[in-house]
Amino acid sequence: MISGEAWSPGGFFCRSVAGHRYGATVTTSSSSAAGLLPATRRALTHRVAVGQAEGRTPSLAAAVVRDGGQAWFGSRSMLDGHEPDGDTQYRIGSLTKTFIAVLVMRLRDEGRIDLADPLGKHLDAGEAAGATIAQLLSHTAGLASETPGPWWERSPGELRPGLGDILSPAPHPAGRLFHYSNPGYGLLGALVGQLRGHGWEEALRQEILDPLGMSRTTLAPEEPHARGFAVHPWADVMQGEPADPAGLMAPAGELWSTAEDLCRFAVFLLDGDDRVLRAATLAEMRTPASPPGDEAWAGGYGLGLQLFRQDGRMLYGHSGSMPGFLATLCVCPGDGAGGITLANATSGPDIAGIAIDLVRIVADNEPRLPARWQPLAEVDQALLALTGPWYWGPRAYVLRLVADRGLELGPATGRGRASRFRAEPDGTWTGLDGYYTGETLRLIPGPDGTVHHLDLGSFVFTREPYGPGAPLAGRPDPEGWRAFLGGFGPSDRVPGGFGGVGTAGRGGPPEGPVGQLVRLPARVLLEPVVARAIAARSPPGVSRPAPHPGSAGTGSGGMYHHPFGVSSHVEHDGGIHGGSQRK
Repeated sequence: MISGEAWSPGGFFCRSVAGHRYGATVTTSSSSAAGLLPATRRALTHRVAVGQAEGRTPSLAAAVVRDGGQAWFGSRSMLDGHEPDGDTQYRIGSLTKTFIAVLVMRLRDEGRIDLADPLGKHLDAGEAAGATIAQLLSHTAGLASETPGPWWERSPGELRPGLGDILSPAPHPAGRLFHYSNPGYGLLGALVGQLRGHGWEEALRQEILDPLGMSRTTLAPEEPHARGFAVHPWADVMQGEPADPAGLMAPAGELWSTAEDLCRFAVFLLDGDDRVLRAATLAEMRTPASPPGDEAWAGGYGLGLQLFRQDGRMLYGHSGSMPGFLATLCVCPGDGAGGITLANATSGPDIAGIAIDLVRIVADNEPRLPARWQPLAEVDQALLALTGPWYWGPRAYVLRLVADRGLELGPATGRGRASRFRAEPDGTWTGLDGYYTGETLRLIPGPDGTVHHLDLGSFVFTREPYGPGAPLAGRPDPEGWRAFLGGFGPSDRVPGGFGGVGTAGRGGPPEGPVGQLVRLPARVLLEPVVARAIAARSPPGVSRPAPHPGSAGTGSGGMYHHPFGVSSHVEHDGGIHGGSQRK
């Protein structure tokens, strides 16, 4: 028990001795939420009740955000009538790391650091000095998962007074793989304090908590707060868990917060807030920085954000655990919703799975309405003239004009590389997503000053398939488009240079009747499957290509060896008898 505090009948919610709160203010287990349908609220309440019962946790508090605010809160405890409310603090563990990452990204956006900087450039970090800031944020610095013993989560922080005391020998080379490291975030907290000139705790308050109105998020517990417990795995009994201050390891998991405060943080992660961090920077933090650590590719890690993937839905946020507590916050930009779960048990409930389920329930029961279509407020006529089809070689793409002179480029049909582009002051566009993220799109004028083609990272897009006059990268054939082989009769004539063979002097034969022109077996010119189909299905009376004069053998046929590794066995009548494809 913490000095100066008393406990509610269940012993798991702390109140002031003066008694203005009694445990958590008694609430129903599903607070009504304006805008959510009764069936949705019931499903959310049921999920929380099942999570508390099956997870055998003293209490479970949960919330949902949607459309820029809290949409629902619900809770369930082991005592009827003593459910925690949205203002009850829980320890949130590694969710603290996302707050630290936001502070670091603010320093980057201000130009104080570069993510490629080695930590040693800004901080005396001992053996970790060579790790880059990006590697620390993404758990790819190769550092150990934990500090040297005793385990930092269950021992006082004063046992580790210096940064060197939180570092064990690095088990992996930097930059090679994802290896979760709590000490890495202890170092990042020290970095923030070093560059701000005051502790990371003060930076957190000034730069995140105050602007977002998160007054109930603190470094140490403040009433009303839940007490942490361990539940026996094989019997329905409990014992209390310690809550020692973590010292230099506090940036890895020290914070306490409430469902209501975390709803505000979830809205920020969804929409951004220029007072804290731009939406573009948040999108950068969500980008996977290391490969998923599981065969199902169900998760990953960005810059201070965990990535969750379930049933085709991508979510971002963080889970957390400390002795006696579990927490998860995750948001889904595609659904415009987020889920928050808090429990006061060391283990038991599937805390991340419940949070993801909350988002799924809301999104499936009440799908987000698409944004209302509206015409552009203003339009650049020169850009409007560029919209429509463009061609990357023979592949058709469509260019669309969107708000703020932005562009969208994607395949006209089927799947392919599609990206959105942001207009830049210098008259270029920068890719925002997909294959072309960060790449530059330029409009290349022709001799008359009008736009002749698009240059996208050296890829050429023309107004016609292999448009005439396109640059080298467009590879237009000087002879243009023309008919290909209509059949294999000796009277059929084709222009020089067809298929992949080329014109005379470019690796191909001269013009002439097909029987003379094509001195190579059909399998040399066609994909093997196509060649076999032609050989098997050519109608009677249609001659097949004559054998190459250089074919081996004169009696029963010969084998022609194509320089690219395709061999065809040729009969005297010019038919394709068989063959093999050599590797």
